[in-house]
Amino acid sequence: MQRNILFVVAALALVLFAGTASAPEPVRAAEERLITVTGDADVKVVPDEVLILLGVETWDKDLGVAKNQNDERVKKVLALTQEFKIESKYVQTDQISVEPRYEDSYAKRDFVGFFVRKSIAVTLKDIGKFEDLLTGVLGAGATHVDGIHYRTTELRKYRDQARALAIRAAREKAVAMAAELGQQVGKPTAIREDYSGWWSSYNWRWGGTMTQNVVQNAGGSGAPPDDSSIALGQITVNARVTVSFELE
Repeated sequence: MQRNILFVVAALALVLFAGTASAPEPVRAAEERLITVTGDADVKVVPDEVLILLGVETWDKDLGVAKNQNDERVKKVLALTQEFKIESKYVQTDQISVEPRYEDSYAKRDFVGFFVRKSIAVTLKDIGKFEDLLTGVLGAGATHVDGIHYRTTELRKYRDQARALAIRAAREKAVAMAAELGQQVGKPTAIREDYSGWWSSYNWRWGGTMTQNVVQNAGGSGAPPDDSSIALGQITVNARVTVSFELE
């Protein structure tokens, strides 16, 4: 009797194993027929403000003398910004440093003096005054020009504009590529923003080298006043997107 029971259990296990092994695999979903492209766009913008980064550096073997000289120069630069009617909120003392220097910096021999440096950031809204202001602050005591950044106060608007142009460019590219293969483009299935930034001739953000397929001027001549030797140029606002479309 015990042998019969063992035989039935073994036979049942064999049937279950065979049924599992012979079960069909689930049918794999058909891969989507997609075309994925990138779209780039540049919007050229005439700047409407400029950020000027200045440095005032003085030195003397007497720290007190070096600091007092620096304070006097900074006061003259700040007074000049008031003469140009620049609001105080657009003028900022950015960094202050005091550094003892030596002829032999490794061994610290032959003391040169204490170098005191202050950085001043000035945002100028009237770009027509840029050249006169720059000449004036250098005469008033600024010893370094650390940066000149042309900017636009409507950066958000132009970023949105560049992004919309990039999306349009991506669709146009997809339609053209699909047509070469006798296909048609359907609805989009995915979209991703890959890049958004801006740069000017003096400054750029986010970096990278882009190959755009849309360029658009946002208006404005960018021409300096007739008696100016400064060319404002244009700011470039860039956007890049990647879009996947169904193939019909």
